Parts: sequence; structure tokens; C-alpha cells
Amino acid sequence: MLLVEDNERLATLVLAALEREGETADGVAGMEEALAALATAAYDAVILDLGLADGDGLTLLRDLRRRANPVPVLIISARERLEDRLAGLNAGADDYLAKPFALAELVARLRALLRRPPQLAPTRFEAGNLAIDEVTQEVTVGGDRLDLPRRERGVLRLLLRQTGRLVPRSALENAVFGFDSAVGANALEVYIHRLRRRLAQAGASVLIRTEKGVGYVLDVRPGES
Repeated sequence: MLLVEDNERLATLVLAALEREGETADGVAGMEEALAALATAAYDAVILDLGLADGDGLTLLRDLRRRANPVPVLIISARERLEDRLAGLNAGADDYLAKPFALAELVARLRALLRRPPQLAPTRFEAGNLAIDEVTQEVTVGGDRLDLPRRERGVLRLLLRQTGRLVPRSALENAVFGFDSAVGANALEVYIHRLRRRLAQAGASVLIRTEKGVGYVLDVRPGES
């Protein structure tokens, strides 16, 4: 699971409690790191603080639900008024726990969330005449199969899942090379270049736009649908 909490002491306590319960958890301190983590890994649940240093956790939650990401979300927040709890639940949270809280209650609530039947997640993503099947990993352009090497397919998959949105460079590198791999300075650009060429040759109605120094965006070409 993923913990999004910028209070270092609390994050350490929560991660330790989860580890004692046999749970594997990653911890991040901000929204950008959380988006990168969620883009590169499938988590069983998200524990989300609202008062993050780089933004409001509700913004992250709404973004997840707009993308039809069904991951269960447990909000932990010092905002304890009824209006705050309702705002969190209405934004798509599955549960809301006000700070301060007992770690045992946090663990119990997470277990309750994980016992719920999983929601159906999208299995196919499309942009223009380009599509990828999440089950078979088959990429098609205009209905015709496009064979791509694993790493280029990984880059495309992440971009296609977030069509029209900026995908941070770090998220792409983590998805393609892994969090612990030593990556050359221009390695990602090489794969982007190859992917652009293959898509153009196949007649794909999309383009990969560079946001210099930040990341990449997959857009449908103007006039295409």
C-alpha cells in the first residue's frame, strides 16, 4: 500500500505499524511523488493525508477518481469537522480517520477496506486510433497490431493511461527502468524517440509532446478523434 504523509515522525510510525502487521508499504511526502508512485505500481490501498506541503490531498483524490482508479483510499487528517469528513467522502474516499488516532484503529480500518470486493478497473485505454489492452498488453493502431519492445510499450502504456496529462519524467523512468536501476542521462529520450518513430510509421493519430525538463504528454493530433 501507499502512505502519502509529509509528517516524517507520523509516517515512520505508520509504516512501522504496517510492517509489524506483515504489510508492505511505500511512503511519499507529497502529491507529485504520490502520482509518480501510483502511475508505476498497483497498490492495494492508499493512506492519504490532506494537508500536504505541495497541495491539498483532496486534489489528488479527485484526480484518481477522474481517472477511474478504484484503489481504496483512507484519509487521515487533522480536519475533523463533519463538513471536512463529508467533503473527503464525497470526493471519493472510502474511509476517513481524524488525527490523532490509534495505530491499531488505522490498521483495523485498512483491513476492513481490503475485505471489500474489488471494483472493476478499465482494461482498455484509447486515444485517437491508438489503443492498448491492459489484459493482453496488445497495442493496436487503427485495429492493426503494433509490436513494441517491452520498455517502449511500458512508456506508451503510462502515457496512454493519462492522455492529455503531463506524466513526470521520474514516473516514466521508474516505470521503465525500476526505482533502483542506474539510468543513463539520455536513456528515456532514446525510448521516446524510438516510440515516436514507430507510432508515426504505423499511422497513429497521436503525438508525444515534450515538456522540457519536466516530462511528456500524449495528445491526439488536432482534427483526429
